[in-house]
Amino acid sequence: MTKKIIICLAVIAALALGVLYGKGLLSVHQGFQPPASLAVLQLEKAPKPAPDVHFSDAVGARHGLDAFRGRYVLLNMWATWCGPCVNELPSLARLAEFAPGLKVVAIDTDSTKVDAAGFLKSHNAGSLPVYVDSDHMMLRSFVVPGLPTTILIGPDGKVIARAEGPADWGSVDAVAYFKRITGT
Repeated sequence: MTKKIIICLAVIAALALGVLYGKGLLSVHQGFQPPASLAVLQLEKAPKPAPDVHFSDAVGARHGLDAFRGRYVLLNMWATWCGPCVNELPSLARLAEFAPGLKVVAIDTDSTKVDAAGFLKSHNAGSLPVYVDSDHMMLRSFVVPGLPTTILIGPDGKVIARAEGPADWGSVDAVAYFKRITGT
């Protein structure tokens, strides 16, 4: 009789957690507070699907965020004229190197055509893939008030966290944080 009660309570608890998660009232990322070095990164209370937006690579091929589904993605929007953006580019490259479970997607949002590959290389971030959003669809779709803005997207395609402003993405604490949440 006691075994049946324990099993019934476990089933009820599992159903309740499933309902809370399904309604967005409970997140699997709760308790994953970023370290002090990433104080600018704020977890979303109720993660929502990332917009279906596209951007180009160095040769002009179009890509969508859906191509990265199944992986954690750190989407960073930057521009050559943005001092804080330029300063954080090397730390994004370090993070990409040391947190293999995370896909770092740094997107140049300059209005004018620039040599993004050359720019990244000259600023110690040449290991980052070149992505460009010349039509500013990323900025509009993610409602970006200023640069740099960085969005953390979960494997399910939902926005988990957002940072408005620069951060030290390549710090030891930041790398450890992203390794922990990605399980790598």
